[in-house]
Order: sequence, then structure tokens, then C-alpha cells
Amino acid sequence: MSMSDEYVFQSELFENRSRVFTVSELTILIKEVLENIFPSVAVIGEVADLSVARSGHCYLTLKDEGAQLPAVIWRSYRERLTFDLHDGLQVLCRGRLEVYPPHGRYQLIVEEIEPSGWGAKELALRRLKERLAREGLFDAARKRPLPRWPRRIGVITSPTGAAIHDFLTALRERFRAVDVLIIPVKVQGEGAAEEITQAFQWLEKYDWNLDVIVLTRGGGSIEDLWAFNEESVVRAVASSRIPVVSAVGHEIDVTLADLAADVRALTPTDAASKVVPSQEELEAVLAGYAMRLRAHLDLRLKAVRTHLDAMASRPVFRFPKDLVYTRSQEVDEWERRLEHAGDRFLERSRMVLTTMAARLESLSPLGVLSRGYSMTLTHPEGRVVREAASLCPGTIVQTRLHRGSFLSRVEEVHGDGEPVHPDQRI
Repeated sequence: MSMSDEYVFQSELFENRSRVFTVSELTILIKEVLENIFPSVAVIGEVADLSVARSGHCYLTLKDEGAQLPAVIWRSYRERLTFDLHDGLQVLCRGRLEVYPPHGRYQLIVEEIEPSGWGAKELALRRLKERLAREGLFDAARKRPLPRWPRRIGVITSPTGAAIHDFLTALRERFRAVDVLIIPVKVQGEGAAEEITQAFQWLEKYDWNLDVIVLTRGGGSIEDLWAFNEESVVRAVASSRIPVVSAVGHEIDVTLADLAADVRALTPTDAASKVVPSQEELEAVLAGYAMRLRAHLDLRLKAVRTHLDAMASRPVFRFPKDLVYTRSQEVDEWERRLEHAGDRFLERSRMVLTTMAARLESLSPLGVLSRGYSMTLTHPEGRVVREAASLCPGTIVQTRLHRGSFLSRVEEVHGDGEPVHPDQRI
């Protein structure tokens, strides 16, 4: 039997007024009809009366202006939800209708659920925030301190809004010695995120000699501030080489640009108080510097005076000629010691030379000649003749005595031990 046939059959059954049903029979019959007609259904509504049972199952009511629909989310699916389910959230649910006989009411068994409208945008925003946080864009470690005395400030904002008026007014009241460069952009609506991103890119491309950038706008609804949650704007703020102060909305408004900025200000006026010092603060700082400088100079002057007094009390300054006299006496003493040392050195050298000369004289061949010996040399070569066999008859030799020498011719040569004829002896 098809669904339409079954519906006709059940309708005819209900039209039989003579039939009497028990509560259970009627409830089961309604259950069969309802569940067969709506095996799968999609419903949009607002979450209300949300509760989680001890079993982990979630019970809620979907409502709109005219009706309410009980719904159930089993624990196995609820634990896999990627967003926070709460009262007031507009959601789109897909599931099947079911009649719960013990209570005699129908309810929606939710098989899929997701935020609808701004709820979907909130979910996307939450996921973007989590992703950027994992990348480290919101880490406190990457936050940079603001310069204490900025000379030039860049302001990205609407040129006609109240934010720039409040910022400039507070700036003039606190510190006038600063230049302001205003970069006009849309701060809400279509194209706002693109213009804000391009403003940061423009400041990065050209060197405007800025010390700090202020991104600001006045308060508004979440829709008005949505441009400051766009990923391109958040990344532009985080990647800026110049420190960024974000002052978007009011104190209760927190955008992703606020989280990525180096400093978050609650309002445009608060931003001015964070980027420049007040006149009173400047005067106090200068007074403190003057006091420290005066104290340092006093201490330095006292130390120099004490040092000069100590130097003046030294004998070298009280009696300067004494040092000259003392050094002169030392020079005289060294001169005497040098002369004495020179004499001693010459005497020792003279004795060493005498000893060396005597030893050399004793070893000299001339010393041997003085004792009656002679030395024979070949002529004219002058070689010493050590044995008779090196000569031959007729050779001219030179005989050197202790005093003088003479030449002679060899008549005969005799070897060792050969007798010489008496007539040939000298």
C-alpha cells in the first residue's frame, strides 16, 4: 500500500464515527500517519528552553511568531557540534517528525543543525577567529610597544564620522606637537573591508615616516562593524610594519582587528590618550629629567672638587722642585754607577785578552821557532814541508827561523833514519 493509499485508508478510518479508540490506539495511529507523511523535514526557528539531560541528550524548542515545535538532539550528534547552541539562536534543522506516545506530543528528531542568518555568520566568525589564533595572529608575544613620543600618526577612518572628530579633539587637548595623516576609507557596508585593506597596503608601499597607525570608527551594531572582522583586514593589521592601535566601536565591541592590533583602545578618545602623552605628563617628565641632570651635575662637580683638593695636597704639587731634585740625584747616582761598571768591565776585558794572548802565543808556530826550531816552506808556493820525500834535489826551499829566513837549494834527499855524511852536516 502506498503512502497516499494508506492516508486515504486512515482518513476513512477516522471518518467512521462509530469507531471508538483507546488513547493508545489513537496516539499510535496518529504516530503512523504523521511519521509516514513527514519522514524528512527541514525547519527554521529560534532556539528556546534549551536543556541537556544527564544522559547527554539535548532538548529544546523551535519557535517563531506563531508556533512552537519540541525537538531532540541525541548525545551522539550533539557531541559533534562545532558551534555553541544557545537560546535565541536562529537555526536550520533537518530531521524527522516523531510522536512520543507517553506524552502524546509530536517532536522533531534533529539529525542536522546549523545556524541560520546572522547565526551562520557568527559561526563563520568563530571559526575564522580560531584559525587565525592557531596561526598566532593574536599572540601577546608579537605585540609591539607604542613609541613614547610619536611625531607622525596615520589615521585610517571615515573623514566624516564622529570618530575622527573625537580623536583629533582629544589629540589637540593632550599634545599638539604631532602631525596627523588621515587616510579616508569606508568603515561599514559593501567595499569597506577592501578599502581598509588597501589603506594599509598603501601605507606599507610608500614611506610616510609614520610612528603609529590608528584604525578607528564609532560604535554601531555587529553588522556595522563587520568589516573589521573580515580576514583581509585582520591580516593587514597583523602584518603592518608600523605599530597599530585599533579603536573600533565602544568598550563592549570587540572585533578581530582589535585582537590583531598591537594595542586595543576602547574608543577614539581612548586611542588618542594611548598614542600621545598629555601636556602634564610631558612637563612632569621634563621636570624629572631636569632634576636628575641637576643632581648628576652636583655630584660630578663635588667629585671633581674633591679630586682636585686631593691632588693639590700631594707633595708633588706642593713642592714641585723636590721631584726634579730627587730625579737629578738619581741621575747622578746612575752616572757614577755606570762609570764604575764601565771601569770594571774594561779591567775584566783587559785581563781576559791578556790570558787569551798568552794562550795563543803558546800555541803559535812562531813561539816554537823562538826555542831554536825552524820551519821549511816550498818556494815560491809557501807550502809547509813535512817530510823529505816530498822534495827532490835542486828544489828551492825557504827556511824560516825565529828571526828572518833564507833560501837554499836541496842537494840530496834522505829518508827517515838514513845517515847523513859528516861533510854535509851544518
